[in-house]
Amino acid sequence: MRILITGANGQLGSELVALINGFGDKYDVLVMGSRELDIANSKLVNEVILSERPEVVINCAAYTKVDDCEVNKDLAFRVNTLGARNLAIACDKVGAKLVHVSTDYIFDGECEEDLREYDITGPTSVYGKTKLMGDDYVRNFCRSHFIIRVAWVYGKVGKNFVYTMMRLGKENGVVNVVDDQIGNPTYTKDLALHILKLIETEEYGIYNCTGDGRCSWYDFACKIMEYSKIDCKVNAVTSEEFKTLAKRPKYSALDNMMLRATIGDEMRPWEEALREFIEEIKE
Repeated sequence: MRILITGANGQLGSELVALINGFGDKYDVLVMGSRELDIANSKLVNEVILSERPEVVINCAAYTKVDDCEVNKDLAFRVNTLGARNLAIACDKVGAKLVHVSTDYIFDGECEEDLREYDITGPTSVYGKTKLMGDDYVRNFCRSHFIIRVAWVYGKVGKNFVYTMMRLGKENGVVNVVDDQIGNPTYTKDLALHILKLIETEEYGIYNCTGDGRCSWYDFACKIMEYSKIDCKVNAVTSEEFKTLAKRPKYSALDNMMLRATIGDEMRPWEEALREFIEEIKE
């Protein structure tokens, strides 16, 4: 199977590349970072897709700096919205399956229970709005699509909450973390495995794919310190005390209903996945 991965140098992209390489000759993978393929350039996207003719495109490219999106609205729109549109149109031309990675930020966070794939969206940030419009373009322009909604993602490559907490914990011995935002920590390894399972099927549609269970950022930080054995005091604060430029969803825990109904949900409890991740990076 010929697979093209965009955003291949990021957290999820690099995890997918490593996982695919472990399968030997089963997959023929084309690795493309932002330097190799600017997904916002429709002409270039068409040229690459029509020339390489992949059977599957996995779009991991996104402008994910949530607060920066509030300032750089045009850039966020180009990458998150037009980039998704360009890939969808090109994939449909060659009959390729498109896996498009979405986010929990497409919800307003005002719910009181875990969100399912059919729940009404209502993003409050530029990041969430541009990602949602990108999702809509994928649905409209590519018949063979998987939209994968993820949340609180961490992996071995790049910056993420786990690395930040470990660094601050070691440097300062104390951290302040919000305890009134709830979500699902998600390890890229588990996410990548489910994406590879999906592309072997024709079970197209929208999927939530997050770690099992939910917690606050405060709970998440406490477990990071515990599992990494860092002597650090974690203080709980409110979102009002810890103001950010972009509004974050207060409750955006996702329920993996579509996975359970199709290929099966084997996403691990978030604590188990986090413990393994920390052990792996120690090695």
